[in-house]
Amino acid sequence: MSGSRGRLYRGDVTQVGYWLPPTPNDRSGVDPGMTSDADVQTSVLEDLTEAVNYRRWLVSLGAAYLGDDPLEVGAGIGDYAVEWLATAPRLTATEADEHRLKLLHLRFADEPRVTVRSLALPTSEAGNHSAVVAFNVLEHIRDDVDALRSAARLLRPGGAVVLIVPAFPSAMSRFDRAVGHFRRYRRATLTEALTQAGLVVEQVRYVNPIGLLNWYVCCVALRWFPRNGPLLRVYDRLVIPVARALERWWRPPFGQSLFAVARKPDR
Repeated sequence: MSGSRGRLYRGDVTQVGYWLPPTPNDRSGVDPGMTSDADVQTSVLEDLTEAVNYRRWLVSLGAAYLGDDPLEVGAGIGDYAVEWLATAPRLTATEADEHRLKLLHLRFADEPRVTVRSLALPTSEAGNHSAVVAFNVLEHIRDDVDALRSAARLLRPGGAVVLIVPAFPSAMSRFDRAVGHFRRYRRATLTEALTQAGLVVEQVRYVNPIGLLNWYVCCVALRWFPRNGPLLRVYDRLVIPVARALERWWRPPFGQSLFAVARKPDR
């Protein structure tokens, strides 16, 4: 499914830092009943709902850049969108996967501030949004520069592209491949992709160095997969608040993810 695989993406919380060993009878750690990358991705989304502090940390990073009319690409099951509604006057939540799109429609059926629609990047559409936000989405798209150009076309002049992507190619794991990741980024490679897309880079920085160390051990060395569970709850309640507090005054030289903000030129 190489031609369509890049469209089976979603925003996720898979970079949080807790894992479960694959079951002995599965295929590369994937439930045998799952027939596509989209099935695996939806399962992971539903299995990581307990990473509340981690999700709120990422939400707080993006909130200041959303403006009055943001569009989220790969909204998944809507967890980020729910959090952003605390400050955003309105929001467009988009999905490329039909199952998750139905879940989004159901979740926001009674919320007039949210528009739910289908969208996949790259796209030829144009728009006038204040921001395009994509958390753990860009790595699922084969041509990331073309996707970023598309994101820029959806923006008004001066609007922001706001990203979270997984960091460090050396951290590419069996789990990354199972959920359709084409790449992991360094600060230099993400900056280059944003620049090639015609965007003005405002910041690109690493987030969650503790999570990266855990990822190397659990996902790369031990080949485990993310899941809800007691250890995730402990990690989320005890480790994530400390990591978040540290990064209020310290910019780590490495991390599990990269956070980026880039602007569409005013002209």
